[in-house]
Amino acid sequence: MLRGVRPLGGPAGEIAVERGVFVDPADLTTGARVIDCGGLIALPGLVDLHTHLRQPGREDAETIESGTLAAAQGGYTAVCAMANTDPVADRPDIVEQVRQLGEKAGRCDVHPVGAVTVNLEGAELADIAGMASSAAHVRLFSDDGRCITDARMMREGLRAVSAVGGVLAQHAQEPSLTAGAQLNEGDVSHELGLPGWPAVAEEIVIARDCLLAHHERARLHVCHVSTAGSVEVIAWAKRRGWPVTAEVTPHHLLLTEEDTRSGDPVYKVNPPLRTAADVNALRAALVDGTIDAVATDNAPHPAIDKARNWCQAPMGMLGLETALAVIADTFVATGQMSWATLAERMSHSPARIAGIATRHTTGLDLDGPATLCLVDPAAGWTVTAEELGSRSRNTPFAGHAFSNRVIGTLLRGAVTHDRIGING
Repeated sequence: MLRGVRPLGGPAGEIAVERGVFVDPADLTTGARVIDCGGLIALPGLVDLHTHLRQPGREDAETIESGTLAAAQGGYTAVCAMANTDPVADRPDIVEQVRQLGEKAGRCDVHPVGAVTVNLEGAELADIAGMASSAAHVRLFSDDGRCITDARMMREGLRAVSAVGGVLAQHAQEPSLTAGAQLNEGDVSHELGLPGWPAVAEEIVIARDCLLAHHERARLHVCHVSTAGSVEVIAWAKRRGWPVTAEVTPHHLLLTEEDTRSGDPVYKVNPPLRTAADVNALRAALVDGTIDAVATDNAPHPAIDKARNWCQAPMGMLGLETALAVIADTFVATGQMSWATLAERMSHSPARIAGIATRHTTGLDLDGPATLCLVDPAAGWTVTAEELGSRSRNTPFAGHAFSNRVIGTLLRGAVTHDRIGING
């Protein structure tokens, strides 16, 4: 039993777990172990809509074993594994392999994301129906890493995904406007003399796809929103009741293009870090619900790859182990968001969007699966890359001090991360 814990940041109470489910503390078996959790916050297990686990194909960067260790250490109990693996997860046998590897690791539920097009090439639809009917039960489909730029193919993809009751998650990037782009187009790119990545390259795709989703009455999810203009387009579509949802990453909520002045490729990411004005717009949109969810876009890269010069280094950064800290410190600690709203943006809403809410209960209700994370709001920790569970070390938050930290995670009663001696 967890004593003195604060569910969703509310009054201190008790949470009892027996045989993998939440039970009434009064019904606990005699002699049950009691753990003092005074001051800790209990949240439903976090759900990540956007995780790159790299396996199969790039096990030098990450494996499902190491990636789910990182996820559990960040409070995540379910992650959606993106399809841009090698081979691409564009057919039933590959998504089933990913699911089985996640089950074997046992640290969190791994829900494979299926590719929309064969080999992410945007020319031919993948076996969407086959992946949906497989044991992996795929409901989220994305060519993330590449944008589905052809309007006809996007329309066909929306139709096919809608037919299986799924959601198409789009990586919004018009490639004709971003060829060779290295960072946000603006003052910093001009001063550094590097090709810029204009905000409109994201916004123009989102506008088109919102219209297509409305036309097809199909569900569209916008990945890693990064600009104020994108927020306006999504708000416009939502006001009309169109079937559009969106996510934002922790790094786009905290970092700006100013961080790229250092030339350190750890800050190189797709979409790029934007302006302070964009960050403020994204924060407001997350608070008011225009943006539905926080998603990490966790993208591990081996140190040797990120050690290249800026223009040669790959895009992407880690995020699973620091996401809760970023959101809690930025929003909850400043009074802009309650713990309950944080749970909505990082657990309930992502589960609904991914179509896993019935398989991954994100609550703290009696008789429900005992799936939760414990947060110390006064941990006072500093991120150290060497302590991360990931095989890679490309975190932009190394050396950054946070107040909030996940110190325990349970998945259906099984302890998957423990900094307070839950297991004794």
